Amino acid sequence: MTGGAYSSGESTGETQTTGVRQDLNPGFPPFAGRTPLAKVRTHLSGRRSALSSQRTALAKGRTGLAFFRTGIAMVTIAVSFTRFFGTGAVILTLDLALLAAGVVMILDGLRWYLPVRKDAARNLGYESTPREPGVTVLGVADELTDPRYFRSDAVRGAEQLRAGWNELAPVERRRFLANDRTDMAEDRTAYASLRTIMAKTRIGLAFTRSGVAFAGLGLALIRSFPASVWTYFDIFLIVVGSAMALEGFYWYVPGYRAGSKAMRIFRKSLKEKNIWDIEFPPLNRFRDTYPPVKASHAPGVWGTTGLALERTVLAERRNLMSRLRVVMAHSRTGLAFIRTGTSISAVGAGLITFLPGGLMWVIIEVIMVMLGMTLILDGLRWFRVSEKVREQFPYCYGDLEIGMPNYGVPASRWSKVVFSHDDL
Repeated sequence: MTGGAYSSGESTGETQTTGVRQDLNPGFPPFAGRTPLAKVRTHLSGRRSALSSQRTALAKGRTGLAFFRTGIAMVTIAVSFTRFFGTGAVILTLDLALLAAGVVMILDGLRWYLPVRKDAARNLGYESTPREPGVTVLGVADELTDPRYFRSDAVRGAEQLRAGWNELAPVERRRFLANDRTDMAEDRTAYASLRTIMAKTRIGLAFTRSGVAFAGLGLALIRSFPASVWTYFDIFLIVVGSAMALEGFYWYVPGYRAGSKAMRIFRKSLKEKNIWDIEFPPLNRFRDTYPPVKASHAPGVWGTTGLALERTVLAERRNLMSRLRVVMAHSRTGLAFIRTGTSISAVGAGLITFLPGGLMWVIIEVIMVMLGMTLILDGLRWFRVSEKVREQFPYCYGDLEIGMPNYGVPASRWSKVVFSHDDL
């Protein structure tokens, strides 16, 4: 049927067209229905899945770089033995075995890392849409080609409508709750994007540490032995290691910005209203009417609408956990700063202590030590801030408790099965 102009419906908030009944509360735009909102959440879920897959690939790449560094260590030992002890039968056999194992691990590490490096160049990041004060609605356009998200202006009268929760029909309540879950899904997608950027930074810093190991090896060898045909190999190590270190630092700045933004968002989220503030009396500070959540009320409210409310509360809990995961990613990135700084400082300090050179060498090595110490101090700052937050949200328990859902009664009356850690 053909549609006409939108007009307010009855007390249920149904907006009617000519022969068509829209799933909308009064004053809301057409894309505020529960089905369009579910479509937006599905698109956001797909984006989070893609980000999760990319983070898994990045973890594989970091593992490959660990293989790579182990191979470098083996090659270092083999080359050092050859140059220190010559090419006796026993030494040569050991050197060849170490060299072969090292080359295999280097090639295997590169096989893991290079595809990940290519995939990491894909930008799957998500920026939250700006929100005006009041009730706004998230929509999606161009969903079949390149989904583009947008947000409506604040809906006039929506806050007043929601304040009279007891006067709303169950379907109107479910529409508000669906909009809440969509906003929460957008928040989780933005958090996942920040975690992915920080994961890219960690793999970049792992590559930097590999480069520092390469360059440090070359510097140590070129300073330990007189000029010979091996000198070209030493110079090759220095050049390749320096290029790897610079390549890794390419990811440092985006990750630093993402980490700083993550902590700003976390602090801001603590001051925002959530579903507990809006719907539940114990934490309510914004209105005088409450939803019917007593056990003595009619069981019907714990049917479809109660289920929607339960899903929204669980979505808020997932949001809290997602924010905590961002903080923990911030902590891990700080530890990556510390490891990278330690590696750079150790190379510089080792060269100064055991292989002293001319003034130019000393200047370069002092710069390395200072750069490493700067990264260590910055990493400690990131780690301490994150750990203070993490300790306030102990989501790891010794016991496992599983609720047995029964949506005909309030959640407080659900039976539970507890598996104690002491019983294992």
